[in-house]
Amino acid sequence: MAWLCLLMILSTCKTTWALDTRSESKLSHLTRELLQSAREPEFFEWLKRIRRRIHEDPELAFEEYNTSQLIRSELDSLGIEYKWPFAKTGVVGSIGSGLQPWFGLRADMDALPIQEMVEWEHKSKNNGKMHACGHDAHVTMLLGAAKLLERMKDELKGTVKLVFQPGEESYGGAYHMLKEGALDNFQGIFGLHVAPEIPVGTVDSRPGPMLAASGRFIATIKGKGGHAARPQDTRDPVVAASFAILALQQIVSRETDPLDARVVSVGFVEAGQAGNVIPETVRFGGSIRSLTTEGLVSLQQRVMQIVEMQAAVHQCTGSLDFLEEKMRPYPSTVNDEAMYKHAKQVGEALLGESNVLLAPMTMGAEDFSFYSQKMKAAFFFIGTKNETVKSVKRVHSPYFVIDEEVLSIGAAFHAAVAISYLDGHAIDTQ
Repeated sequence: MAWLCLLMILSTCKTTWALDTRSESKLSHLTRELLQSAREPEFFEWLKRIRRRIHEDPELAFEEYNTSQLIRSELDSLGIEYKWPFAKTGVVGSIGSGLQPWFGLRADMDALPIQEMVEWEHKSKNNGKMHACGHDAHVTMLLGAAKLLERMKDELKGTVKLVFQPGEESYGGAYHMLKEGALDNFQGIFGLHVAPEIPVGTVDSRPGPMLAASGRFIATIKGKGGHAARPQDTRDPVVAASFAILALQQIVSRETDPLDARVVSVGFVEAGQAGNVIPETVRFGGSIRSLTTEGLVSLQQRVMQIVEMQAAVHQCTGSLDFLEEKMRPYPSTVNDEAMYKHAKQVGEALLGESNVLLAPMTMGAEDFSFYSQKMKAAFFFIGTKNETVKSVKRVHSPYFVIDEEVLSIGAAFHAAVAISYLDGHAIDTQ
C-alpha cells in the first residue's frame, strides 16, 4: 500500500511538472514573439515617433489635453475602443471580448515644471516644462502594447484595459481615476516606470511594500510683528518656527524605531523681507514619508502637535495644512505577492532570470499606490541606463534622457503580462 501511495505521488508530481514545463514553454514563446514584433524596424520607428512627439509637447498635471488627443488618435487608428475623459484628460481603452476578467495596464501622462537642458532635435518646446520623469516613454510603451494586443484580440481570454492617467506628479491622478469609476470591476493592474539606475534590458521590483507613503505640509506660525530694536514688544514667529523645525527632526531621530524608515524634510521657509523688522507670520513646509500608510498618519499627528506646541511656548499660534485636497497624500505602494510573482515570471521569460532584479525599498512615492489599495497590483521599474547614449541622469533632472530601446521592451512586457494573466485566470475558473 505504501508503494502504491508513493507511485501516485510521483505520478502527480510528474504531471504537475509537465504542465508547468508546457506553461513555461508557452510563456517563452509568447514573450519572444512579442519582443520580436516590437523590435521590428517599422514598429520601433513608430514607437520613437510617438515618444518624441509627446516629449516635444510636455503638459503638466490635469493639463494633458494634447497628449490625451494624441493617445485617442492612435487608439482610433488601431481600431481600439476607449472611454474619456476621466479626471479631465484620462483615457481608458479596451481590447478583447469585453467579458471578465478585466486586467489593467497603466501609464501616466503628465510632465514636470522643469526647464529641459538637453540639446537635441526633440527638446521640449514648452518653456519651463519637461518630461523629466519618463512619462512620455510610459505612454509610448502602453500604446505599443495596445498595438501588439490588438493583433491578438481574438485570442484574449478576457479584456485588457489600457489606463492612460493624468496627474501622477504630486496630484494623485490615480485617486481621481478611481473616484470617477474608470477602474471599476478590474481584477488586477500592472504598471511600469523607467529607471536610469539599472541597465536597458533589465527590470526590478519586489513583493510587498516597495515605495513610501508620502504627504506634504505647510505650517503657519503667527505672532506679533514689530521693530527689531524692541523685541520685547513682539511675539517673534521666527524663533518659534526655528524651534519647531529643529523639534521636527527629533521625530525620526528619537521617536522612530531605527528599523522603521520615515522621513521628515522641511523644504522652504518664508518670513519677513527686512533685516530690522520682526515679521508677524512665518510659513514653512515640506514632506513626510513612511513605508507604511499608518506611519504616514502618525507623522501627520506628530508634526501638528509639535508645530502647535512650539508656537504656544513662544506665545504664538500655529496651524497646519496637509494639502489633502490639492496634493492628496499618497499611500504606500504595496505589490500583491501573487501578482508580483506573475510579472516576475513574465520578465524572466522575456529578458532572462539574471535580468530580473530585486529592487530595494525606497522612500520615493507613486500614486499607483491608490490602485494597489483597491485591487491586486504589481509595479515594476524598467531599466534605461546606457553609458553610450548617456542615459544615466536620475529622473527629475533637467538633463534626463532615456535609451529608446526600452520602448520595445516595455511594450512587450506590458502585453505579455496582460495576456498571460488572462490565460492563467481563465484556467483557474474553468
